[in-house]
Order: sequence, then structure tokens, then C-alpha cells
Amino acid sequence: MVRQRTQLINALRGHLAEFGLVAPKGPASLKLLENSLADENTDLPEPVRHMGSIYVEQIARLTEVINQLADELQNSSKTDEQLRRLCTIPGIGPVTAGAVAAFAPDLDTFESGRNFAAWLGLVPRQRSTGGKARLGSVSKMGQTDIRRLLIVGAMSVIRWVVRKGGSANRWLAALVTRKPKMVAAVALANKMARMIWALSTKQENYRMA
Repeated sequence: MVRQRTQLINALRGHLAEFGLVAPKGPASLKLLENSLADENTDLPEPVRHMGSIYVEQIARLTEVINQLADELQNSSKTDEQLRRLCTIPGIGPVTAGAVAAFAPDLDTFESGRNFAAWLGLVPRQRSTGGKARLGSVSKMGQTDIRRLLIVGAMSVIRWVVRKGGSANRWLAALVTRKPKMVAAVALANKMARMIWALSTKQENYRMA
């Protein structure tokens, strides 16, 4: 729904830009567009103004639903034991925890955290032949939204580490200093996926190593 709202906002921006109304990208520019549509002094044809108001109404309805679902997820993360447990992992909030609970299969079906991370497409699949482990291609199967949310969460953790100038987690601190941010984010997302599997299968809360 957030993606749909962003698409609507960008479509509205594109249509109004053809008539000289230019606004920055993102939801923050929506108020500027709304004010321009409501201003009778704005030089816009009436059909365009009407079309713009339809876009604004659709965006408002989506925003209302998004806020309602976000509140429900926030409340569930406090009362549901599984969601609360996942939210103890740094970089994982109610939305990511809810996505894992809703879209991932029973995590007990995966033999290891690595297999779960591979299902998400965060690590190559591993096949053993003649006692030798061979790495395959990175999988694009599974729930891509979970993978995306984990990478976004990992990036937020990395930004915090960079801003603070270090981390008590020595592995993470070393990773951030020697790898580009996006590479580090994917590596951290892989680790977060393994933590999700471990915490879910062992019914434990996160503890920093």
C-alpha cells in the first residue's frame, strides 16, 4: 500500500508538472500539491484540477488505511509473543516482524538459519556433492518483501553505527569499516534472517554475542 501511495503521488506530480506545477518527490511534497490544487489563482484547467482532487482523495484513503494497519501492527508487537520476540532484534520493527509472521512458512521447516536466508535470496543456495559444498546462484524465490524489509532495517542500523562512530557489536563495527554500506547491509540482513530463524525455533529473545 505504501508503494501504491508513492505511485499515486508520483503520478500526480507528473501530471501537474505538465502544467507548470513542480514539486519535489516523496510524500512530503503532497501538501504543496494539495495547496496548489485548492488555490483558485493557480492557472490550471478545470478538468486537470478535478483529476488532481481525485488523486488526492485516493492518496488520503490509502494513508488512512496505512496508518490504521501500522497502529494494529504496533499493538500486536506488544501483545503477540512471536512478534515481540522478533522485535528484540536490532533493525527489526513491527512491520518486518509482521511480514515474517504473515508470509514466511513455519520456520521449523528450514533445517538451519542459512537455509531460511537462502530462501529469502540473501545467500547462495548450497549443494553438497561428494562431501564438498558447492554454492549455487542466489535465489529469487520466497517472499521478496521480507528480504527488502530486512535490507532496509539493516541499512538503518548501519547508519546509526556510522553516526555514533562505532558499535558494541565488534563484528558489525568491523563490517562497516571495511565494506561499502550496501554490501554491509546485505551481509547484516543475512545475519538478521539467521537470527529470526534461531529465535523463532528456540523461542528465545535476542542477546548480543
